[in-house]
Amino acid sequence: MHFTLTDLVTDITQNGAESGATQVELEVRESPGQFRFSVKDNGKGMTEEEMKKAQDPFITDGIKHPHRKVGLGIPFLIQTAEQSGGGWDIQSQKGQGTTVSAWFDPGNVDTPPLGDISGMFRTVLLFSGPGEFIIRRQRQGAEGEELGYEVKKSELAAALGDLEDTQSLILLNQYLRSLEEDE
Repeated sequence: MHFTLTDLVTDITQNGAESGATQVELEVRESPGQFRFSVKDNGKGMTEEEMKKAQDPFITDGIKHPHRKVGLGIPFLIQTAEQSGGGWDIQSQKGQGTTVSAWFDPGNVDTPPLGDISGMFRTVLLFSGPGEFIIRRQRQGAEGEELGYEVKKSELAAALGDLEDTQSLILLNQYLRSLEEDE
């Protein structure tokens, strides 16, 4: 079950990381009237039929989770987006990758709480698989100004060293949290 919007984003981003992609891009945009995200990978992609199956909670390929009889990531995303006054879109080409986008109305009573943005970014940056993760963030600050940044896993690893080292993880966490603070 997804308790926050960041849980949904993390789940969809993990799909991209496990798609055989060499690069995954996560874009998160937030304004008072909308929370929007997009996950783009250059992985194996899907045919029209595979996209339809991905939207059905009662169908799973049995590969990612061999003992699971249902696949709920995309169906939960669709349900949550639609019931909260938002929407969703999936674009995919076999052999070229997939882009999953969704948007939500933060003022809708059925929209889950946002969750921990910087914690989500830390989690997705640590997913194994793709050689590169790129995170783009746009939001409005306390004074209504546009704030944004871009983070690349390769650049963070070059600056911090091994991202599995405890000290590097502490610095990564501090850095991501500092990016979310209003200036």
